[in-house]
Amino acid sequence: MADSVAAGLGDENETENEDKEKEKRLFSGVKKTEKQAAASDVTETLGFYERKAKCKERKSNVSDLSLVRFISAELTRGYFLEHNEAKYTERREKVYTCLRIPKELEKLMIFGFFLCLDVFLYVFTLLPLRVLLALIRLLTLPCCGLSGSRILQPAQVCDVLKGFIMVLCYFMMHYVDYSMMYHLIRGQSVIKLYIIYNMLEVADRLFSSFGQDILDALYWTATEPKERKRAHIGVIPHFFMAVLYVFLHAILIMVQATTLNVAFNSHNKSLLTIMMSNNFVEIKGSVFKKFEKNNLFQMSNSDIKERFTNYTLLLIVCLRNMEQFSWNPDHLWVLFPDVCMVIASEIAVDVVKHAFITKFNDITADVYSEYRASLAFDLVSSRQKNAYTDYSDSVSRRMGFIPLPLALLLIRVVTSSVKIQGSLSIVCVVLFYLGMITLKVLNSILLLGKSCMYVKEANMEEKLFQNPPSATPSRVSSRANRTKHTREPPGEPAEEASASVTTQPTQRDECPAPQLPTSESDQFLTTPDESEDKSLIQDDTELIHRAPKKDLLEIDRFTICGNRID
Repeated sequence: MADSVAAGLGDENETENEDKEKEKRLFSGVKKTEKQAAASDVTETLGFYERKAKCKERKSNVSDLSLVRFISAELTRGYFLEHNEAKYTERREKVYTCLRIPKELEKLMIFGFFLCLDVFLYVFTLLPLRVLLALIRLLTLPCCGLSGSRILQPAQVCDVLKGFIMVLCYFMMHYVDYSMMYHLIRGQSVIKLYIIYNMLEVADRLFSSFGQDILDALYWTATEPKERKRAHIGVIPHFFMAVLYVFLHAILIMVQATTLNVAFNSHNKSLLTIMMSNNFVEIKGSVFKKFEKNNLFQMSNSDIKERFTNYTLLLIVCLRNMEQFSWNPDHLWVLFPDVCMVIASEIAVDVVKHAFITKFNDITADVYSEYRASLAFDLVSSRQKNAYTDYSDSVSRRMGFIPLPLALLLIRVVTSSVKIQGSLSIVCVVLFYLGMITLKVLNSILLLGKSCMYVKEANMEEKLFQNPPSATPSRVSSRANRTKHTREPPGEPAEEASASVTTQPTQRDECPAPQLPTSESDQFLTTPDESEDKSLIQDDTELIHRAPKKDLLEIDRFTICGNRID
């Protein structure tokens, strides 16, 4: 009995314990649900979305709320430009550079225009007087005797050659009939004339490049020291080559002027419009190309020369038209709108072209002041005692502007258009000549003062006392000199071996100018070239002969910069 009673009590205790555990579990479950509910309430108060609320909102107005949120986000979305400050500052500087280009470009163009005008007036004013002085010296030599080793100075020899070339070509131009050429060109179709005009522009550049070499070869052949071994065909063949070149180039410019005259006199002005559109085609051919500072310098010189040539051609067209209308001043006002239109289109094309070239190639507007200083350096250096060339020749090389053919054509047009009869006409011609001399002198004084100021601002004074820059030798001469260097004994210095390449021909008794160190301020005149640097590193033995023309002072109109001529 006792065992049964004890077993029953144990079972009751177990059931009680189980009931207590169930109660504890239920109580803990209720507490957990209360805690979760409290947590959900806390999350709602913190601003988080509840799943059930999301489902209800999606079911109620899904489309309305998503569209409103998108529109509100687009309307209130913001950003801060200051997070990319460098990029937007660069863009702003590019805009300011484009706005500065017209002013800086026109400063260069005006300075270059007056340089070309000075050279052009030199042919009409001072060159005849210099030739006259040289001929007087030749005629008075038997009476005065030889005072030195030379009969004439090299500059006088070059002046006499220029005078003879002008006289011979002037008489040859009388056999060219301008009226027949005008009617022959007028009978052609518009498209054919447009093609002819483009071909004439290309031919003019080719003639200018090769013609300056012909003239330089003539001057050097005539003034070369007699002690040297003769390595030329003679002065007379060179002289006839120069006469032939000047005559052909003058005829080429005459055809250009005649084509422009036909365009002015056409009734519907279609040819003039097509010829003006040719300037805008130039923008397409040059803007979207890679340019360096040297290439832009060549293009600027070409634009200066082209602008001055076009102004001279417009003057010739006006003279021919005024002659046909018996110098009626009313007809001049008829031509005036077309002349202004041609000039305005030329200026607009140059501004747009240079603005976008500097923008695409990250070139600052200050580069035009460097170009102006380089042109001014030519003028100042031609006035030095160690000058190695005449200023007119240096401008011809730098810009590709050769004044002799253009001056010859202008003389031919003026003499055929203006009839000189009576003493009063002769007096007017003399007064006009004196006025041209006055204009030339005043222009030269003004240009010289401005050039000295530009050279001083660019810190280029010390370059005036250095030896003149020598031309880069050709491949043939470099190979020949290379063989000479290999055959020389090792004890001789390298400077003496390269003296014939790097120095200019001077008289025996004169001492060369002392070499001065180049200052750091002249570094802006150079443009680095990676390909040339690599080639110089690979072969150190050809440093003298393979040195590229990097300095702006050594780059002329037809020097290859990079991979092309601009």
